[in-house]
Amino acid sequence: MSVTHELRLAVITLSAHVPDLADQEGWDEALRLRDLVHGLRVGGYQIVGVLGADAQLPDKLNALAPDVLIVDAESGARDAIEHVVWATRDAPRPIVLFTEEHDPAHMREAVAAGVVAYVVAGLAPERVRPIIDVAIARFEHEQGLRGELARAKGQLAERVVVDRAKAMLMQRHGLLEPQAYARLRTTAMNQGLTIHEVARRLLELADLFT
Repeated sequence: MSVTHELRLAVITLSAHVPDLADQEGWDEALRLRDLVHGLRVGGYQIVGVLGADAQLPDKLNALAPDVLIVDAESGARDAIEHVVWATRDAPRPIVLFTEEHDPAHMREAVAAGVVAYVVAGLAPERVRPIIDVAIARFEHEQGLRGELARAKGQLAERVVVDRAKAMLMQRHGLLEPQAYARLRTTAMNQGLTIHEVARRLLELADLFT
């Protein structure tokens, strides 16, 4: 995730409406949200939207295309955090959680769910940029590791397919392993395909005639 433009942030909140006058807890949450948005703006970030953690969140995120998601929620709001992570499954983004409660168990749950930064108790303007920068760096590192793992799994799966195709050629045509591999390689070169693709097609054809 290489970002060269002004960072665009979306704030995700559990309180997506103005609270009732008699709801003191709701007012406290709304005021905390106001302070959070203000702190982010003072930190120099563009807030593209304040969104509720609801069923429309994936579509809204797709339309707004923020660079980073800021979640304003109590640390125990595991369902909401998991919903935010689910909403970004097709377009992963760094997720930073701001909360007023410190609970190591909830922190571990949040990180396991996909949160890359967990910030407790307030948002001083001077803390904003280091927090966001660290969140982006950690996100990019984790995405890189996931990419390496996916490539390794893909290479292993391709090797299995090629080995199966070689075994079939060896059994049906009495070839040695180097000869079977050479036949796959020659066919791949002649047809402009990878050895894995030739092996996959060979196995598919074999399945048709068994």
